[in-house]
Amino acid sequence: MSSDGAAKVVIIGSGPAGWTSAIYAARAQLAPIVYTGVPKQDPGPVLPGGQLMLTTEVENYPGFEHGVMGPEMMAKFQAQAERFGARVVSEDVVRCDFSRRAFQLHTDSGRIVHAHAVIIATGATANWLGLENEMRLATSGGGVSACAVCDGALPVFRGQALAVVGGGDTAMEEATYLTRFASRVFVIHRRDALRASRIMQERFTSRPNATVLWNKAVVDVLGGEKIEGVQLEDTVTGERSRLDVKGLFIAIGHTPATKFLKGSGIELDPKGYVRLGSRSSETNVEGVFAAGDVADSVYRQAVTAAGMGCQAALDAERWLAAKGFH
Repeated sequence: MSSDGAAKVVIIGSGPAGWTSAIYAARAQLAPIVYTGVPKQDPGPVLPGGQLMLTTEVENYPGFEHGVMGPEMMAKFQAQAERFGARVVSEDVVRCDFSRRAFQLHTDSGRIVHAHAVIIATGATANWLGLENEMRLATSGGGVSACAVCDGALPVFRGQALAVVGGGDTAMEEATYLTRFASRVFVIHRRDALRASRIMQERFTSRPNATVLWNKAVVDVLGGEKIEGVQLEDTVTGERSRLDVKGLFIAIGHTPATKFLKGSGIELDPKGYVRLGSRSSETNVEGVFAAGDVADSVYRQAVTAAGMGCQAALDAERWLAAKGFH
């Protein structure tokens, strides 16, 4: 805390970006306070620790030669931040007032927290279909995922029939990626035409193991501990059928966790992501920085989020020093 009782820096969010920010800020003796958020359904699971809490095995993060479970990785990140003195609070920040100094952050418990600098690292949540078995298998590592680039190369999916739900560029990109590993990739689309750009469509449909299922909607995910298939409903005739697959990837978009910024003065882009300035982590409000998926609609990887968290902490440290908050 500074002499006026305000925290030097508050970090909102507890994924790779938030914890990396906390590690760097704590080592710089800024005594950061991390508001981790609380578990909720929105409609899919949203957990402190971010989307890695729904990832069973992470193979593409440097330093983990044999992979690491997503929740285990986030626990290690948190322990490292706490080792250097980061303070962790299990509450949601529900409203921000950046019009005054020090900034005022309102939590779900009714508290008002004052901070001289703020790092927004609340991430983005995948849009889910909202089916009970989809959620069950996604949270248990049963073969349902919202990130093919993250999970598609895992041994469990190699040589298997896989399905992707969606029709936009993201769905085409993820489905094309999966064709490298799968025996067959089915794109399930509820209409008779894809929304994706022509070049992205052709990139997928030109693969020999690619199939598009038109006018189909997933109405159930089948399987006990692991997915065995999906039940489809024809959106024109209503006829139901079964498709046997060993993996289901939901690619119907992401929603940045920025609702709490409404009325705060922070500029968002048309999709709701925090808009960054010319430097990597600066927002339009001096002293407020952003990192990770909340400001990144392109890469959405743990390693890029962590890198952005590092940048935000360094930018915050320099800004605080320039303002005399040592």
